[in-house]
Amino acid sequence: MTPIDLRSDTTTLPTAEMKNAMMEAQVGDDVFREDPATLELEEYAARLFGMEAALFCPSGTMTNQIAIKLHTQPGDEVICDELAHVYQYEGGGIAFNSGCSVQLLHGDRGRFTAEDVQGAINNPKDVHKPLSRLVVVENTCNKGGGAIWDFNEIKAIRQVCNNEKLKFHLDGARLFNAIVETNIAPGMFGNVFDTISICLSKGLGAPVGSLLIGSKNDMLKARRIRKVFGGGMRQSGFIASAGLYALKNHVERLKEDHSKAKELEAALGQCSWVKNILTVESNIVIFDIREDLEPETILQKLATHQIKAVPFGPRTIRMVTHLNISNKMIKKVTDVLKELEI
Repeated sequence: MTPIDLRSDTTTLPTAEMKNAMMEAQVGDDVFREDPATLELEEYAARLFGMEAALFCPSGTMTNQIAIKLHTQPGDEVICDELAHVYQYEGGGIAFNSGCSVQLLHGDRGRFTAEDVQGAINNPKDVHKPLSRLVVVENTCNKGGGAIWDFNEIKAIRQVCNNEKLKFHLDGARLFNAIVETNIAPGMFGNVFDTISICLSKGLGAPVGSLLIGSKNDMLKARRIRKVFGGGMRQSGFIASAGLYALKNHVERLKEDHSKAKELEAALGQCSWVKNILTVESNIVIFDIREDLEPETILQKLATHQIKAVPFGPRTIRMVTHLNISNKMIKKVTDVLKELEI
């Protein structure tokens, strides 16, 4: 039987149609800016968000780290939530790559307020403090269980950034999950943020790649930073064409992933060994188990049914739905969960 892999939406495999697009890609050398498929992807993404330009990169970590370096100088400070991917899961890149410190906010599932940001900004005249320079938002927030931001709060934070002359970056690794739930057009996000990072290899199903989107001037600087980071690619059109196919064909289907995640949430709610479940807002399901249990105990029992999930803390497990999880698979998982003896 095919394993049911709920560890992450990064485990998706290209569809047959996406593979065809990859094989038919027109390619060249992207470092010379001569790869037609990559140029088309970048132009399409920029237009989609109503921004001037985009830059194709191997990963979302790279696009985030390029943005941070783009907007800061060594010794500056980045403001983000304590659950933010840029802080939790990018290998200390803020310090390593940009030489910046971090001001952590204690928000709600990764979401903070304009008031929180205002209170975290250092006095620029106080030489004891780093200069507050950049605010980073993650939408949806992975460690917050796929939590979706209130766009009105995002706009309020933008106003604070304007008033205090701070830059504003969106880690939109799963931004399209938020877009299909809220029906807020991509261009609305483009109007608010200085730079946006979107990932093509999660729910959208491309095999690799992320985009950084912003102004022409910022993307020119970003291209130089990408080169320094070792991110320059040659015939990248083979993978860029997969990303373009994903943007054109796989956005609306994200709603299906959200529906399946809700089914998992409902099944877990009937399990006596589950202590708490974060309310499902998109495609990520995070739940806590009883104090007398270890995640590995649950994961081993699920593995006997060819079901894979991932530990997400001392008493926490994460499941993520994606395009390779069928309705039949979800039915099996929910049946197993309801009958699992712990």
